[in-house]
Amino acid sequence: MTFIILGAGAIGCYIGGRLASAGNKTVLVGRPHTLRALAAGGLRVSDQEGFDAQLQPDQLHLCGSLREAMEGLDPATGSPTIFVCVKGTGTDEVARDIAQCCAPGTVVISMQNGLDNAQRIHAIAQSMQVHAGMVPYTVMWRNEHHVHRANGGVLQMQRSAATQALTATMAAAGVPVELHDDMPAVQWGKLLLNLMNPVNALADIPIREQLLQRDFRLVFAALQTEALGVLRAANIQPAKVAAVAPAMVPRILSLPDWLFIRIAAGMLKTDPGAKTSMCVDLRNGRPTEIDDLCGAVVRLAQLHSVKAPLNSIMVELITHYQAGKHWSGPSLRRALRI
Repeated sequence: MTFIILGAGAIGCYIGGRLASAGNKTVLVGRPHTLRALAAGGLRVSDQEGFDAQLQPDQLHLCGSLREAMEGLDPATGSPTIFVCVKGTGTDEVARDIAQCCAPGTVVISMQNGLDNAQRIHAIAQSMQVHAGMVPYTVMWRNEHHVHRANGGVLQMQRSAATQALTATMAAAGVPVELHDDMPAVQWGKLLLNLMNPVNALADIPIREQLLQRDFRLVFAALQTEALGVLRAANIQPAKVAAVAPAMVPRILSLPDWLFIRIAAGMLKTDPGAKTSMCVDLRNGRPTEIDDLCGAVVRLAQLHSVKAPLNSIMVELITHYQAGKHWSGPSLRRALRI
């Protein structure tokens, strides 16, 4: 099969690298500085379970645009499957490229955080088969040539004949997929977990270190508790995408350190150096996905005439972040009045 990865960041390079290492024609479309590094040193892909593959530069298909990627494909091989792995801030631009460059009926899968990226793509590229997806794990850059999956999980996709046809190929490449009929519930389940991202971004410490500090966990728990209340008001039941049900996660996060370490060992099974992509974006002055996460909670609250003050504050803190500032757990609790 042929795949095009739109967004050769950590997630895109991990999924694309696994597919390429299994022998699939895979084109990575990304920023110039990323492509230059990969063209010079290749791509190493690894995970916590011991997978470790090195793709040499001549094994990689690198392009600066979707148009270039499409022009380099053999039409006899049929339409490629496109994975959209850009941040939500780039969705509309990517959707316009897809509408202009791809044949009607092309399968497009949004592997982005947030809730409405697939709908936004389809609104612009209406002749495509657009599906929602969800990435449950963190992928980190160990250096400019090496991506590493820092924790576990299985990719989630909207069920259809097109995604069903992908499952065997994805599993053979080491990126198995689970299919769902109710992707909004899955996406809300993931969004609840992603409410850790702005906390991690402001703290600027590894995820594991953050989870070991109760003050940070209490902030994360409060954001989740508020979001769960908004979901109840909207009559939305989030799916279970972690080891425990969504309603249980804030309770576990709020436990004393000694008990949390014993009960939540699974949460701590992440690479000691891993940080969220929002943390990396914030420190590098790039746009973040805060509007797709806490902003989505705030908008749903407004739609159902309830309030989400804590998530609103997090939107403000990220939006007006002062470069170089590091927030402690106690200072974040004070800012959110927790």
